[in-house]
Amino acid sequence: MNQPATQAAFRTWMCVVCGFIYDEAAGLPEEGIAPGTRWEDVPEDWTCPDCGVTKDDFEMMPL
Repeated sequence: MNQPATQAAFRTWMCVVCGFIYDEAAGLPEEGIAPGTRWEDVPEDWTCPDCGVTKDDFEMMPL
């Protein structure tokens, strides 16, 4: 019996400017980003809802 590949754990990403946290598991439904949306699937033109910086100013948080 084949088991489905275990999916990688959801990660969190923090804005280095203001500290806003993007949680892949929660997404940002109010911004049109569904729960479970991986960071790499967040649109490149998305900006931090608190301070307006781009994805380049976010760092992955340790597990």
